[in-house]
Amino acid sequence: MNITLWETIKPFFEILILWIVYYRIFVFFEGTRSLQVLTGIIYIIGAFLISQLLGFDRLTWLLTKLFGLSILAILILFQQELRHGLARLGQQHLFNVGLEENEIIDVIERVTNAVFKMSAAGIGCIIAIERETKLKTFIESGLELDAKVSSEILTTIFTPPSPMHDGGVVIRADRILASACLFPLSDNPTFSKIIGTRHRAALGLSENTDAVIILVSEETSHVSIALNGKFTRIETKEKLIETLKNILVKPNGKKKK
Repeated sequence: MNITLWETIKPFFEILILWIVYYRIFVFFEGTRSLQVLTGIIYIIGAFLISQLLGFDRLTWLLTKLFGLSILAILILFQQELRHGLARLGQQHLFNVGLEENEIIDVIERVTNAVFKMSAAGIGCIIAIERETKLKTFIESGLELDAKVSSEILTTIFTPPSPMHDGGVVIRADRILASACLFPLSDNPTFSKIIGTRHRAALGLSENTDAVIILVSEETSHVSIALNGKFTRIETKEKLIETLKNILVKPNGKKKK
């Protein structure tokens, strides 16, 4: 490549790389308390640059020390969020092939029918729908199936004494990839003492990935969704379909990331 041409376009590549890095950092901290601290650090960096431009040597020295302490504070105080963020970051892919809107809705309706059929029968279940973060690690912990999503298969999997009813199911696109999968238990102190193992597993997976997890409580038959470390109670089939559409379908009909 011509050296002059490379020198001309090199700054654009550098800007692109920096933009991607900054974007990934914000995605990394999104939904955590650390995002507020990160915003504060950005303000410190801005003040540092301004003080350098204006020649404020003492202020520059002070801000340099403060910046170092801020990084140390993040590592100590927010180690749990950093661990979860690293797990999510390491599993994400840049490209994801999605389904068309009608195919997504078909999957949603099949899952919804199975969930409320099990709820009516008092059968507990936990179903994880993969989004952008790949769930390969959790798939490998279970029994691989690779079957088309259907209400009958999901109900059969979770109906005792099926050997696959313990653990969770992972769905990617319109395929059931695995059952009896082990999901990470949440150590969130707000919930750990008041919810059962199935709920802790759903919450833990939602804290570590962007998957949407649907679960039925075996004790109460209540239907819930876990997403981004939060639970949402679902009362009706219509509400579950609407909620999943809002999460999984973009306005233009493509799959949401």
